[in-house]
Amino acid sequence: MREQESRQALLDTARAMNSAGLNQGSSGNVSLRLDDGTGFLITPSALPYHRARPEDMVPVTWEGGFSGPRKPSSEWRMHRDIYLVYPQARAILHAHAPWCSTLACLELEIPAQHYMVALAGGTNIRCTPYQPFGTQALSDAAVAGLQHRNAVLLGHHGLLCHADTLDAVFSLACEVEFLARVYGQSLMITTKPPLLAEEEVSGLLARFADYKRQGKE
Repeated sequence: MREQESRQALLDTARAMNSAGLNQGSSGNVSLRLDDGTGFLITPSALPYHRARPEDMVPVTWEGGFSGPRKPSSEWRMHRDIYLVYPQARAILHAHAPWCSTLACLELEIPAQHYMVALAGGTNIRCTPYQPFGTQALSDAAVAGLQHRNAVLLGHHGLLCHADTLDAVFSLACEVEFLARVYGQSLMITTKPPLLAEEEVSGLLARFADYKRQGKE
């Protein structure tokens, strides 16, 4: 993907995130690993996405340097560290999605209540301990929470996920928000919703992996 196309695609994803109700205003952030290996492109800091232009997207190097008219999102460090630790990550989305944020503020993970939890790579979607935004501590917590997973709830904060394309990471974010809503609504009915057995979800992991492979062929 050429640089201008990457900038437009990144902005389109950020706007879609808000339009879908995953996010609001200038909160949240989205990034895309650059094909040339020099770093990644990320949404700018404190600029509402409806006012942003493709040239406002910020290239950031692995050392943390950046260029252009805007500063990168305050969460750039978290994106950088995830890319460095998880080479399969090509796109990252962080949002203050309402139901994900609700569970995160309650310090609750998303368990294996609905079979689609396997899309996130495991038998649950973890919730990390709270850490202040933009800090190395938050980055470290996110990296740890994503071990063998591609989605995590950031304690008292929101949702974070990664995938191999912008379309895929947006779809995953929507699915995780759905799972959070179903679990949150279930807790309004009963304090102990029934969960799928671990072996049942483990079997689904292989089926989803095969499903993703077929989609790439």
